[in-house]
Formats: sequence, structure tokens, C-alpha cells
Amino acid sequence: MVLGRILARHRDRIINEWIEQLHSGVSERYRERPREELERTVARANDASFAVLVNNDYSQIDSHIEWITGLRLQGGFSLSEVQHAYELYRTILLPILLEELDPPDLAPVLMRLNHGLFYTITRFSNYFQAMHERQIRQYARDLEKEVEEQTKELSESEAKYRILVEEINDGYFVNKDGRLTFVNRAFCEMHGYTAAEVTGREYTDLVAHESLSDVKRLYEKRVSGEEAEILYTYFRLHRNGTSFPTENKVKLISYGGEKAVAGICRDITERIEMEKRIRESERLAHIGQLTTSLAHEIRNPLSAIKMNVQILAKNLRLDGNDGRRGQIIGREVSRLERILTEMLDSAKPLRLNKERASVNEIVDSCLDVLDEKIKEKRLTATRYRSRAVPSLLLDRDKIEQAIINILLNSIEALTGGDRIHVVTKHTAGNGGQVFVDITDNGPGIQPEDYPYLFDPFFSSKKKGTGLGLYNVKKIVEAHGGEVSVFPVRGDGTHFRITLPLSASYET
Repeated sequence: MVLGRILARHRDRIINEWIEQLHSGVSERYRERPREELERTVARANDASFAVLVNNDYSQIDSHIEWITGLRLQGGFSLSEVQHAYELYRTILLPILLEELDPPDLAPVLMRLNHGLFYTITRFSNYFQAMHERQIRQYARDLEKEVEEQTKELSESEAKYRILVEEINDGYFVNKDGRLTFVNRAFCEMHGYTAAEVTGREYTDLVAHESLSDVKRLYEKRVSGEEAEILYTYFRLHRNGTSFPTENKVKLISYGGEKAVAGICRDITERIEMEKRIRESERLAHIGQLTTSLAHEIRNPLSAIKMNVQILAKNLRLDGNDGRRGQIIGREVSRLERILTEMLDSAKPLRLNKERASVNEIVDSCLDVLDEKIKEKRLTATRYRSRAVPSLLLDRDKIEQAIINILLNSIEALTGGDRIHVVTKHTAGNGGQVFVDITDNGPGIQPEDYPYLFDPFFSSKKKGTGLGLYNVKKIVEAHGGEVSVFPVRGDGTHFRITLPLSASYET
């Protein structure tokens, strides 16, 4: 199998890069681990992943997960740290696959890689949490036994209990009569308060509005003796007003001789984001495979149509309405070719050919290319380029494509007499940024469309493919930057491309 040969040939490279990134970029705990240990754990993870990708054999990865979970729990690692370590495999493997495989062969391999990592990270997360919960239960059992054996020393036992709860990584709380009577350090950090500020407070103050009715319903069922879910998810409310997805595991207990609810809450923001990224990667890989296949199937007959229309128009020397019909056919065929090009650009992996280039010169080039379109619609295009903007290491053609796509959106939306204004500027320092601002006074964008503008295949235009702005985002983010859009007071739209100034210091 081709993939098996690729992975075998690059085994040492994958393992060495994985070790280096664990030492340099994941966490302090990984930096403190002996290199010999990382060589052992990474080699086993790589070989287990090889078995999954090449042989569809999950037995090795299951065995590895059981082994590494115990090792990392013993070392005090958090769930997100080890999830990040597994995710590095994708980061390291992608450049190798891009080097070794042609685009038609790449999509199925990426889908297999995403599926394998999704299985690995999901299984590890569940196993890690289960072992973590067993540890907590064991702590509780040991503590209960100690309390029973030392009832005469209740105050000392309670102190030991509090120390134990304070040391766990998850939030722990006791809710009595709807008020929080005990919370640990982790619980306070999760909500942005001190223990003194939380103790005695109504629990509903720490639940986000969208989850409040469900959490209250579960609490009331539990204290009334009805069966209620032991494990549930909800959105907790932070002191600053933001809400975060949280997992609660609760139980009805006796506290001070009265009914109370004790629970362990865990932040699951990273887990949900990771699952979302994995689902998005799988979706885009599938879209890429379909669009590439479709574009190739359409391009050949479309080229034949275009060539024959040009020959007929030349030989028949059509004029009048027939001549205009021929021109319409030619324009529509060219538009279909542009759509196919956008589809292929969105589907294939982005490869950058970086060179030192002036952002100001790129802006001038883009406006020159579109000058005829601007004049044809009787628009006014002005530009202001800060002379102090430094040159950057970037792919000039790709950045030009991104800027032209935004300008074309404005040109299509504007009517005679409207204006487009392009500005370049920067903030100083190695941590600074270069900005390209493109503003128009057109009809603007509907507020409900803003969250979806850069999604693939989303378009509010009758003849739009929804790939132009998606490709802009893809290009800019590949350069380490970001693209954003804002409404203009009155009418109009403001797009901003932000590129990291640090690129100018690369060698």
C-alpha cells in the first residue's frame, strides 16, 4: 500500500519531529519529561497509528491508550495536554502527505487520518475521564473509611477532606437548599470568583441563561427524590458574563444531617472545540473530494464548447442579435471556467511560494488589473498606501488573488457614482501587523449573513458560488493572518486583511 510505504520511509522523521514539538510547544510537563521516555511513548503511538491507517487495526492503539493513560495520570497531566500531543500527529503528517501524494490521492488519505485521530482522541478522552473518576471515587472511599475510623477526630478528618478536594483538577461543590455551602479552588477559578464570594450564593447565579431552566428542573427532581440524570452538560456563567460548556456529575448526599447535592464539574470547552474541528475537517475533506471530481468532469467538455463557439463565431462572422448571442455564450462559458477554478482552489491543499514583496505594490497591481471593470461601472477607486509599510515574505500571487476577490465583490455590489477606498498601514515592532482595508459605500451586508460570509458555498448573490471569500480566508490564514468584515456607518462594507509583521523578519 502506498500510504504504508510513505509512513515507513518517514518513520524516523515523524517520531523526531513529534518529540521536538512535545518538548518545545505543548506544556511545561512535557518539557520536563526525559527524552528517553518520549522516544518510547512517541514510537509506540506512531506504530499504533500506522496500524490504524494502513491495516485498519485498532488493537494497538487501544493498548497504547490504556498504557499511556496510566502513565500520564501518574505524571499529573491534564486531558487537554495529552489531546494536544495526539493532535500533533496530524500537524506533522500533513506536510509529508502533501509532498508525497497528488491531490486526487490526498482526499481519501486525509479522511482516513481524520477518522483515525477522531477515534484515538475520543477513546483516549473517555478512558482518561473514566480513570480520573475512578481515582476520585477511590479518594472518596479512602476518605470515608478514614472518617469512620476517626470519628473522635472529626475536625482533623474534615481538614484532610478539604485538602483532598482542593487538590483535584475539577471543580467540586456542595449545594444545600439551593445555595453553595462548599466549593474548591478549581470551582472558583472556573467561575472567576473567590471562595468567599461564592460560598452562600444561590447556585442559579452561576448558570447561563440558556441552561438555567434545565439545571433547575434536574436539581428540583433530585432533591424531591425523583430519578434525575447523574451526568449532564450545561453552560456555566463566568463572572465576566461569558458562558462555557461544562459537564456536571452530581449526587444526593447527607450534609450536616440534611439533604444536599454534591458534584464535580469539568470544563469541556476544549473537547467540544476539538470535536467541532474534527467534524469540520471531515466535512471539508469530503467536499474537496466531490468538488475536485466534479470540476474535472466538467472542465473538458466546457473547454470543447468554448473552442467550438470561438471557431463558429470567427467562421460565420455573426452580427446583430446573433453576434450578441455568441458574445453571451462566450461570457457565460468564461464565467463557468472561473467557477470551476474557484472550486478547484477551494478543494486542493494550499501551497505557498513565499518571496519578499511589497504589500503596497500588490494593492496597486490589483487595482490596475480591475481598472477597466471600475471604469465600466463608473466607480471611483481611491487608495492610500503608507510608505512605512515594510515588505513581507508572502506568496504574491495568492495575496493578489485574495485582494482581487474582495474588490470584485465590491465592484459587483456597487452602482455608478459609488466609491471604493483601499488603505494600507501597519503597527510597529516584531509583534506588529500589516493591514489592508477595503471599504465601499454600497448596499452593505445583511446582519444575519455576517456569521456565514467565509463559509464554503455560502453566497447571497444570484450567480455566486460562495467560494470567493472562503478562498480569501484560506489564503490569509495560510500566511498566519486573518480576514474580518465590519459594517460601515450608514451604508457600505469594510473588509480588513491582517498579516503578521513578524513575517518581515523571517530569513
